[in-house]
Amino acid sequence: MPAKKSENPKAGLEVQIDPDLRYEQAVKELEKLISDMESGKFSLEETLLAYQRGAALLKHCQGVLAQVEQQVRIFEA
Repeated sequence: MPAKKSENPKAGLEVQIDPDLRYEQAVKELEKLISDMESGKFSLEETLLAYQRGAALLKHCQGVLAQVEQQVRIFEA
């Protein structure tokens, strides 16, 4: 799970998501992260990193959906 430390140590870790990551790939990775976290096979630190990655993936998916919804509105107009 690639993560980049921010300049501000209080800000924690910033997880970078490839902006070109396809929605379906992001959802698949998010589902795997959730499954792995629920299985209890991660350490506390790994769980935190997985949570941060999952939150970034969720934000990415929401952004992709918002873009698609905007395009649908344009096409319907």
